[in-house]
Amino acid sequence: MMACFSFVLLAGCTPEAPPPPDDIRPVRAEQIGMRSEQQGTRYAGEVRARHETDLAFRVAGRVQARMVEVGTQVKAGQVIAMLDPQDYVLAVNAAQAQLTAAEADARLAQQDLQRFTELRTQNFISQAELDRRRATTDAALARVRQLRAEASRQGNQQAYTRLTVPHAGVITAITFESGQVVEAGQPVAQLAQTGEREVRIDVPENALETLRGAQKLNIRLWSMPGVNYAGRLRELSPMADAASRTYDARVSFLQPDAAVKLGMTATVDVDNETVPGLSVAQTALFKVNGQPQVWVVDRQTRKVAARSVQLGELSGDRMVVVSGLAVGDWVVTAGVHKIAPGQQVRLVPVKQP
Repeated sequence: MMACFSFVLLAGCTPEAPPPPDDIRPVRAEQIGMRSEQQGTRYAGEVRARHETDLAFRVAGRVQARMVEVGTQVKAGQVIAMLDPQDYVLAVNAAQAQLTAAEADARLAQQDLQRFTELRTQNFISQAELDRRRATTDAALARVRQLRAEASRQGNQQAYTRLTVPHAGVITAITFESGQVVEAGQPVAQLAQTGEREVRIDVPENALETLRGAQKLNIRLWSMPGVNYAGRLRELSPMADAASRTYDARVSFLQPDAAVKLGMTATVDVDNETVPGLSVAQTALFKVNGQPQVWVVDRQTRKVAARSVQLGELSGDRMVVVSGLAVGDWVVTAGVHKIAPGQQVRLVPVKQP
């Protein structure tokens, strides 16, 4: 009985345990304020010529000679390749021989017509006979015109065995060799015309209007960091590429210099109008039932509460906020998935851009 009583006395003298400390979680946060959001996008591309032409023979045959290499500077009218012309020379000779024979027949028919016309004036032949002779002469003359045109066409075919360039430029591609048999119209080389230079880029469909309305386009070459070239949108394809689902765009250099070479890698920066507004770091966003939310910190109680926001466009690593936040609100920017509603936090401000 005494042992039990002593245990009760000892238990009554033991001090109570202190309450557990509050779970105050340190979080990174930023204060929302009005700032100028510069909308910009960057595209990688390649320097191309304003005019690019695929060159091809207008007739088929075996390549006899090739006079250029990739990178060769050429002048307008310069011959860059030749086909074996032997078959075309024979065709020209055959056409010329047929023309000569037809011209002889036409002269004979004209002489006969003159004689039969005199006989008709003396009533030695009928009018029907004279009409037949006149028809024969007309047919012979028509045959001469036909064969003269054919001889001219064969002459053109022979000339087409020489491949010439339509304007001055540089050869950027060659897809044939001497001895190779090529078809008429088969592209065998590519010519980049001397003059304008531009950058070809691929644009996604959600950025088409932004590119069209861009107030400024800057072109930079990877080989010359720090040097900017002004550009303008020259062409935007109306149809997306079947494979990439992007739209081909051409941005021209307004004032290129000698440093701009064909084939160089370039970037095009699309800068839009600077608009003041609210924005929040992407790391501050999370979703509840598909609705974007942020944790807003009460400066008095240091407790967080979820708030729905309506977002605008993406600007770098920040999202434009259309509604849901006000200037001066503190928003958690890191660890948003480790916070519970009503949790007390300790702010660790981050440097705002």
